[in-house]
Amino acid sequence: MNRSMEAHSFMQKRGFIIESYGSGNQVKLPGTAIDKPNCYEFGKATYEYIYNDLKAKDAAYYTQNGLLNMLDRNRRIKPAPQKFQHEDQEFDVIICLEERVYDQVVDHLHTKPSTSGNPAHVINIDIEDNPEEATIGAWFVCELCGKKGYTIQIEQLNFLYHVSGEPPSGLHRKWSFLEN
Repeated sequence: MNRSMEAHSFMQKRGFIIESYGSGNQVKLPGTAIDKPNCYEFGKATYEYIYNDLKAKDAAYYTQNGLLNMLDRNRRIKPAPQKFQHEDQEFDVIICLEERVYDQVVDHLHTKPSTSGNPAHVINIDIEDNPEEATIGAWFVCELCGKKGYTIQIEQLNFLYHVSGEPPSGLHRKWSFLEN
């Protein structure tokens, strides 16, 4: 939710049309104890709901650890987390931001029949899950996707960003980001 939404934000600001998706079974965020994560169901929980839920549970704690700030950014980008495996659209390129997510995406693509017969290129760029690395990684992904002649798409909290349309560089590509 952190790395992929940061990349989503960067690309959106550069004129890319983009969506994002997760790849796990649920949206899972750290709780006040390591063994008590906050879990939310894809398709039901909005960023607004998650934000308000964490704020009600412990506003000071979730402000201090940056989750409320991250969720505030996310809710300004799109209404809710979405799951990649529920997406029917096919992508040209998928960029994953964590190896585990890459494995989930490749497994899913092997089990889901292609309706178009076109291949999907899946790329993994491991980005450490902290605010600083997310920003650096988002910049790198933006630079990579903006290169002329490149065909790409992306993913990681369990998400994928789908970008379609014409990026500023003049490319005609579908872009996807995934995060677990």
